Amino acid sequence: MKKTFLGVLAASVTSAMILAGCNGSEEAASGGGQTKTIKVANYFAEDHPQNIALKEKFKTMVEEESGGQLKVQIYANSTLGAEKEFYDGVRNGTIEMGIPGLIMQADIPKMGVPEWPFLFRDFEHVKNVLNGPIGEEITADLEPKHGVTPLAWSANGFRMFSSNRTIESMEDFDGLRLRMPNIPNYIKLGESLGANVSPLPISEVFTALEQKVVDAQDNPIATLRNSAYYEVQTDVLESKHMFSPNIYIINTKFFNGLTKEQQDIIQNAAKEAAEYEFDLLEKSYEEDKNFLEENGIKFTTPDEKFAKEMEEAAKPVYDDAFKENEWAEELVEKIKAE
Repeated sequence: MKKTFLGVLAASVTSAMILAGCNGSEEAASGGGQTKTIKVANYFAEDHPQNIALKEKFKTMVEEESGGQLKVQIYANSTLGAEKEFYDGVRNGTIEMGIPGLIMQADIPKMGVPEWPFLFRDFEHVKNVLNGPIGEEITADLEPKHGVTPLAWSANGFRMFSSNRTIESMEDFDGLRLRMPNIPNYIKLGESLGANVSPLPISEVFTALEQKVVDAQDNPIATLRNSAYYEVQTDVLESKHMFSPNIYIINTKFFNGLTKEQQDIIQNAAKEAAEYEFDLLEKSYEEDKNFLEENGIKFTTPDEKFAKEMEEAAKPVYDDAFKENEWAEELVEKIKAE
């Protein structure tokens, strides 16, 4: 009995050693280390182009091309907190990746430039600027100052005002209770147009509109549709007063801890997903507009006079920016000339 027991034990130890050797070889062959999970946080609805692109491109590419060594978990709709919370999470490493807007501009002023009013002509102009040397100049301080690495620019879109009354002249902004993000150039723009601005995070917008705490908000119409703001609004002014980009960012310490091959996979997947999202968003405009009209939203296109008056009213935003930043005027000129 004792002899049999010892034999079984020896066989078990031998098998375990063989398995351990195999596992070690497999780990060595695959670059070593365990599977790493990348949490990606954003504030967009599940069916917004941003999350479609993440699911169809980024997650698929990263998981397939890493051979399963990298797993991607997508947290849409402010699941991991409002924009500031999840951005801070990426900065401190509790969240690996995020797709914020330009909330970091409070500390890094150049990051706010793409959202200065009436700066971009169309989507092509945006892509040429952000995906070139100017985009690199704008993001240059993200890593040294905030500990996050920029991966790719994506699109939120051209912002427009939705409201519970028709806006067809400058006078219609008077007394309008307008929700804007809590970012100085947004607030300055709203006030310059004549509105009473209420800064709120995007996670609180629907409730504020529903409870009539505010009369209006500004966002691209894809957000109006996918976040169901059309249920508590009646009108859209096609002002295109500002373009809002989003940016794929990753915690620098986490990113630097990956192999070069894994880093390349993530960078390539981010670029492809962001490009796909840009395309989806641009193509969705007419479809989103039709959907909103079918659900009772009235669209108003500003005439040339009204459009010029809005652009003139926005000048104080630039006056302040040029006064506060010696680089600002030259950078704006470069963007306009692109």
